[in-house]
Amino acid sequence: MKVSIITGTYNSEATVSDTLRSVQKQTYNNIEHIIIDGASTDNTLEVVRSIGHCGPLVSEKDEGIYDAMNKGIQLAKGDIIGILNSDDFYTKDNVIEKVVDTFKASGCDAVYGDLDYVDANNTKKVLRKWIAGGYNRDLFLNGWMPPHPTFFVRREVYEKFGKFNTALKSSADYELLLRLLFVNKLKVVYIPGVMVHMRAGGHSNSSLLNRLKAHKEDYMAWNLNGLNPRWYTLALKPMRKLKQFIFRNVSNNTSMILILLQS
Repeated sequence: MKVSIITGTYNSEATVSDTLRSVQKQTYNNIEHIIIDGASTDNTLEVVRSIGHCGPLVSEKDEGIYDAMNKGIQLAKGDIIGILNSDDFYTKDNVIEKVVDTFKASGCDAVYGDLDYVDANNTKKVLRKWIAGGYNRDLFLNGWMPPHPTFFVRREVYEKFGKFNTALKSSADYELLLRLLFVNKLKVVYIPGVMVHMRAGGHSNSSLLNRLKAHKEDYMAWNLNGLNPRWYTLALKPMRKLKQFIFRNVSNNTSMILILLQS
């Protein structure tokens, strides 16, 4: 099975080397790494070319990160497609190998795992732990979503159900996951364990105004699919992030606490 990994870049010279190297180190050898650059004005392209990657490189103006992801999906030749942002990187060298093994063993449509938020300057420092847990459809009604950078899906799923809705500026990943998992009921498998390290500092949570805009778009995500969330669904979505700080401080020996927090 061929795996396509899509990375959107824009003025990412400070971080993209970690992304590239984490893909190059993967033990699975049938990978194409597609770079979609938004016409960077710094040295991003020079860094990409100096380190190298196996796959197409496109650099042109775009309409934002989700437009870049859609371009990458359109170019992808892989049986499986994943998204890895230019400030994220895989935690281990066998992440893609585990992903492919899970697809083969289960015959599923998609997989996902866990994610750590790390300090932007010291990536060994974990700030938050996003333990996604196993999937059931009702979780979306309680404000849940899986970490999008850990989400891998068969290419034909995008062909059948569509790509990212670029009318949404901060919640297109949420809408996509809602559409694929909740509405169209894909067969999805959870892979326990941290697959991706993400540098902290997401735009949607950088201010109260941005959080309010994201909340509005989260509601739009349901409406676009002809659905109405429960009155508490979208209030729980940001509140679930509080657990991520708790997870960071819970030792491996207190798994019962983790189970209770996920319920």
